[in-house]
Amino acid sequence: MTSPWQPRRDGTPASAQPDEWVGPVDSAHPAPSAGHAVEPFTVVITRPAGQSDTLATLLRARALAPLDFPLIAIAPVRDGAPLREALGALDRYALVVFVSPNAIDRAFDCYSAISSIWPHALPIGVVGPASVAALARHGVTAPDHRVISPAGTADEEPARFDSESLYAALEKTLGENAFAGKRVLIVRGDGGREWLADRLREAGAEVETVAAYRRIVPEPPIGAWTAVHRLLEGAPHAWLVTSSEGVRNLDELAREHLTAGEIVELRHAHLVAPHPRIAETARSLGFDRITVSGAGDERIVDTLLGLALPRSSSQPAASVSPDGSSAAQSAAQPVQNTPASPPAQSRMTDQNDSSHVPNSGATPASAVTQSAAASSSTSSASASARPASSYASAPPPTPSGSSARRSGAGSAILWLVVVLIAAGAGAGGYALNRKLDRMDAALAQRQQAADQQTAALRARADQAVTSAQQIDKQMSQLEGKIADAQTSQQALAQQYADLAKNRDDWTLAEVGQMLSSASEQLQLTGNTQLALFALQSADTRLAASDSPQALAVRKAIAQDTDKLKAAPSTDLAGLAIKLDTALAAIDTLPLAGEALVAHTKPEAATPADVAKTAAATGQPRWKAWLDTFASGIGQQIASLVQVRRIDNADAMLASPDQGYFVRENVKLRLLSARLSLLSRNETTLKSDLAAADAALARYFDSASKETQNVRDLLKQVDAGSAAVALPTLDESLKAIQQYKSRG
Repeated sequence: MTSPWQPRRDGTPASAQPDEWVGPVDSAHPAPSAGHAVEPFTVVITRPAGQSDTLATLLRARALAPLDFPLIAIAPVRDGAPLREALGALDRYALVVFVSPNAIDRAFDCYSAISSIWPHALPIGVVGPASVAALARHGVTAPDHRVISPAGTADEEPARFDSESLYAALEKTLGENAFAGKRVLIVRGDGGREWLADRLREAGAEVETVAAYRRIVPEPPIGAWTAVHRLLEGAPHAWLVTSSEGVRNLDELAREHLTAGEIVELRHAHLVAPHPRIAETARSLGFDRITVSGAGDERIVDTLLGLALPRSSSQPAASVSPDGSSAAQSAAQPVQNTPASPPAQSRMTDQNDSSHVPNSGATPASAVTQSAAASSSTSSASASARPASSYASAPPPTPSGSSARRSGAGSAILWLVVVLIAAGAGAGGYALNRKLDRMDAALAQRQQAADQQTAALRARADQAVTSAQQIDKQMSQLEGKIADAQTSQQALAQQYADLAKNRDDWTLAEVGQMLSSASEQLQLTGNTQLALFALQSADTRLAASDSPQALAVRKAIAQDTDKLKAAPSTDLAGLAIKLDTALAAIDTLPLAGEALVAHTKPEAATPADVAKTAAATGQPRWKAWLDTFASGIGQQIASLVQVRRIDNADAMLASPDQGYFVRENVKLRLLSARLSLLSRNETTLKSDLAAADAALARYFDSASKETQNVRDLLKQVDAGSAAVALPTLDESLKAIQQYKSRG
């Protein structure tokens, strides 16, 4: 594994820079030697604020520099009543699904006010390991609680942690028909995918969804933007995007805060997404370097480390072999290659077999090692063969007695030594050939991997060339559009110059049209506020002109403005309501001679005491009694007869059919008066009101309370109609007309 450092962006080699290594050092990634400059690989974390501490710690432990740049902010929902109501009635549900750790934290914060213990028998469904950890923080863990999530371990987990995987896990754990007729609660943020809810409804479940939080677009601080600008200038970095909405927010914020060149650099920056759906969203927005890491901080860190490592693969000083030594050290290590030292040959062969060989640049060094090993084996074999041939060609001495026996024994021992040496040389050569075969196989595999990487690089280069051609084509199109825009701009400038010559004429014509429309509206609707606004707008337009005619028109406008401000306000709606009330009461008014007469009966005062009356008046008792009797008879007769005066005799001659037409004629008069009121025709209004009042006085019972009320309403409308007349805009219109006639 290589070390995550590389030379500076200014092009100076690592060996020529005096800066010291400032990153952390661990066993997996040794620090470079003094004299190698370092620019740490920066990881831009876009998770919500406060949710990336663990990931940042893991990144720092791997010598990667984290940068917090939140693209989503988690905020409380505006109305938490539905969530509280749902959590307060958990016994109604057969399953509760939390779509994210944020949903779990918000829901349990709300649930803490209801109870401190989650129901043990209620199953919980979550999407991924982060949600399982969030449940554990709130005391909900297996086996005390039933937590269902997509299956997976630290070494082997499913490729996707999403709604589809969760539904498969729910069916596997609870059964395919476990949702029929059951109620399921889904706790999520505002909005989101409806796939899981729709699938549960298709399975027969009654699904309720409540929002536990809402997502908003944050505004990163200036310091974060400064760091992003520096990274987009060419510093090594990658972006970690953990949601599709975060990718969309990144695109939106980039359009607001970045230049066109920086947006292009951002489109070509490395993006790491834990889910393929996020990668698809990023690709649809124009990002072209996307890596899917899988769920979990460890997988994300490994993916980011893989992006950081290729930066230093071209530096030979940083290459590390499996035994802990660098490739440069292995190449510089002396090798003894003499026929008399087979152990040295073995050590040399082992070292070359275990040294780190880069993809393509290590092939010559390996070839040199193979040739050295071959020459070593050849020289060893020749060295062991020469003694044998020399002893075989020497003439044997003549045997004689004991010396002959000694000579025979020595010859046998010599031959045994020769045989052993030959056998050892053969075994060494065979072992050396086996190691050379293994080295050839390893080199072939590495060469194949290097060819694959070369093909991938060529494909990327072809894509880059294609992209460059497309960019050139787009640039040509843009240049053509810019030329067209410049031509159009010149034409508009010429037209504006032509129009500017008659600017005063255009301004006065526009003001005249404006005042004419305002005058018509004033006469039709009586809206003085609209007329005032039109006069003020016209005065503002004329204020920019230095023409004497414009000054005269402004004086006339000022006079009309003062008249409108001094005009009395009229409650037209109130007067119209009074006329409507009078209209509604006409059908119930009694005509003259039709007033109901109460049933008559003789009435007389209680007889007075005759003795007291005689004593008081000094008259005889018989005379006092006679006066009292006569007075009682007169009172009884008067109570039987009523006398009323009718000034119009023809009113008594009106038949019931004629009374209907009298009422209809009065209502027509009142309707005409109402139209005259709304159209501000004061003459017709007063004429209709007078005719209606005369008909009421002539044909209707004047003693009736209802008749008197209707006549009072008509008098109030007549009195209020005096203020109906409104001023006109004649002065302003006359000034405009005079200017036009002079022109």
